[in-house]
Amino acid sequence: QVQLVESGGGLVQAGGSLRLSCVASGRSLNRYNMGWFRQAPGKEREFVAGIMWNSVGIWYADSVNGRFTISRNNVETSVYLQMNRLRPEDTAIYYCAAVQGGIVPNLRDQSEYDYWGQGTQVTVSS
Repeated sequence: QVQLVESGGGLVQAGGSLRLSCVASGRSLNRYNMGWFRQAPGKEREFVAGIMWNSVGIWYADSVNGRFTISRNNVETSVYLQMNRLRPEDTAIYYCAAVQGGIVPNLRDQSEYDYWGQGTQVTVSS
């Protein structure tokens, strides 16, 4: 099984930055497409960012485009979400997700993913 663990969440002031990390316990993610989703209280889980296993395709939600950056490390065993110019409406639990690489994925769709982390809380104060 693929076990994903997120870290890096916390409480920050509006305009600040956080960097989230996602690592797999016991195996490499170098052949997996990866995504970040978030869920605020009382709302549905929504897409934030996605990246293909070979990094040739990267996608962002309109609400975070230009502020957030998804990336993989140099050996593609970890995935990151750099969040800049944070806003109170970014407050949510952020989840890392993974799926084995395939043909023409739609990484905006949560149903594409087979594995999910437990989430990390991000809170942005006014």
